[in-house]
Amino acid sequence: MSKYALVTDIGGTNARFALYNLDSNELSAITKILISKDDVLLNLIKTYLTSQSVTIEMACIAIACPINEGDLIEMTNNNLSFSRSELIRELNLTKLEVINDFTAVSYSIPRLSSDDVVKVGGGEANLNYPIAIYGAGTGLGVSHLIKLNEHWLSLSGEGGHTELPMINEEEDRILQQLRNKFGRVSSERFLSGNGIVNIYQALLQINNQPIEDITPDIIVNKALSNSCPICLATLNYFCTFMGRFGGNLALTLNTQGGVYIAGGIVPRFIEFFKSSPFREAFEHKGRMSFLVKKIPVYIITHNDPGLFGAGIYLQNSLK
Repeated sequence: MSKYALVTDIGGTNARFALYNLDSNELSAITKILISKDDVLLNLIKTYLTSQSVTIEMACIAIACPINEGDLIEMTNNNLSFSRSELIRELNLTKLEVINDFTAVSYSIPRLSSDDVVKVGGGEANLNYPIAIYGAGTGLGVSHLIKLNEHWLSLSGEGGHTELPMINEEEDRILQQLRNKFGRVSSERFLSGNGIVNIYQALLQINNQPIEDITPDIIVNKALSNSCPICLATLNYFCTFMGRFGGNLALTLNTQGGVYIAGGIVPRFIEFFKSSPFREAFEHKGRMSFLVKKIPVYIITHNDPGLFGAGIYLQNSLK
């Protein structure tokens, strides 16, 4: 049996591929590509494996969408889809696991070191309690971990598509602008790359300024350089909403094991995030504020927690 397995982390924008050493639990040959609208996952995998000149017998596909029991898997935030049976047949696999991308991230957490995270407030984690994981990127991923008989079990879900409550008139005005645009407004409409743009454009409308097309990176960079007041307000609202959403997750399962933030956005401005309204919003839970105040939040800085977690998940499935 090959000691290497294929692991993937397929998001709405980027696809990551790696080889996972089932003996040493290490990743190698990590490759990241930008997904185009015409890409076919099977072809991407074959191209990757050909470039590595390695034979694999097992794979774990971590992908950003709900995972059903059927053969066809279809993504939420792009056109990528694939057939389980076709992957098994064309790649000559003896084992294929398909999991949500945040399920993969969650399985990496018990194996992360102190160098792989940055703490943002709270006390010490109590690992006898559940852990919450969420993160903004192309979309908003959510998962939980619970300990069962000394083993960690991931609870996957689509929490990013719940609604995010507003708590004052200023926020109500932002929500109204998004409601005019989308109808129903999910949390992901605020907490994602496009969410940053949505907040920014809503603030432009509220301030009677013309709408402009802009990228999340430009907004973030202008906010960090303090060269645009609306960009700065946008990023502060984003951090506030991240705090509120994370605090809601903490309350839902009493996650005294900690709350972990993954995704590609927050690690780009950790120092700003630490001094932003994030933690205040996280703890602002009325009569339950005493509970969430002690819950630690960690930003995951490990480069590839999804790939790492996919390998761990696959290895656990062999036991």
